[in-house]
Amino acid sequence: MSRCIVLHPGDNVATLIDAASAGDKCTLQGERQGCVTLLQDVAFGHKVCISEIGCEGEVLKYGQVIGRATQSIAVGQHVHIHNIDSAPRGAI
Repeated sequence: MSRCIVLHPGDNVATLIDAASAGDKCTLQGERQGCVTLLQDVAFGHKVCISEIGCEGEVLKYGQVIGRATQSIAVGQHVHIHNIDSAPRGAI
């Protein structure tokens, strides 16, 4: 089973600490507990959605806004440059 770390209790993404494939279950560790089934392959160090994010919704990591979703992002979906716009420091 793959693992991902949640850095803040309010985060809606977690960072994978093991690479994983679509269909794998990923255990949440850190500030939230539980399990997420991945909808796509996710590389080590990349983010996975752990709470649904609507189109233009805030992407939260470290308890901070790191970007906005360019489309709706489902739980278990890979979160990266293909579905978020990064936030320049202080822009959001």
